[in-house]
Amino acid sequence: MSLSGTTTRYGSLAQALHWLTALLVLIAFLVSAGGPPERVYSAARAPTLLLHESLGFAVFWLLVLRLVWRPFDRIPDSPPMPGWMELASKATHWALYALLFAVPMTAMLGAWFGGHPVTVYGLGAIGPFSGSWGAPLAEIHGTLGDIMMWLAGLHAAAAIFHHVFLRDRVLSQMLPGLPDPSSGLERQARP
Repeated sequence: MSLSGTTTRYGSLAQALHWLTALLVLIAFLVSAGGPPERVYSAARAPTLLLHESLGFAVFWLLVLRLVWRPFDRIPDSPPMPGWMELASKATHWALYALLFAVPMTAMLGAWFGGHPVTVYGLGAIGPFSGSWGAPLAEIHGTLGDIMMWLAGLHAAAAIFHHVFLRDRVLSQMLPGLPDPSSGLERQARP
C-alpha cells in the first residue's frame, strides 16, 4: 500500500493517522474524570489526568499532522450514493475535524484559565494563567467531548451500514486489508 491515496482507497499514512486518532480519542474519553474541578484535579486522580491530558495533546498534534498532509494526499473518489448521503458525509467529516480541534483547545484553555497547568508526558506542566473562564470552558469541553463521541459513533455506524447493506467501498477505503465488497472479489472467493 502506498503512502498516498488512490481513487478508491486512502493511503497508508491517512489510514494510520485516522485509526490512531480514533484510538487515542476513545482512550481519552474512557479515562476522563469529569465532574467538578475538586474531583478532576484531586491528587488521587493525578495519574489519570496526566494520561487524559497527554492523550488530548497527542490528538491535537495528530490533527495538525492530518491537516498538513491532506492537501498533498489523494482523497478517494466517493462511491455512487444519493446527494444527501454525500452531504451528510462531508458535514460529518468536517464536524469531526472541528471537534478534534475544539475539544483539546477548550480543555487546555479551561485548565489554564481555571488556574491549573496542563501536564503532558515528556513536557511537564504547561501554564497556568489566571482568569474566571476556567469552569465554563471545562463545561464546554465535556459537552463537546460527548458530542464528538456520539458523532464518531454515527460515523462508524454509517461506514458499517455502507459496507454491509449498500456493499460499497466506504469502509474498505479506510480499513487496511478489507476488500471492496462492490469489486466482486469477495463473492468470487466464496464457494
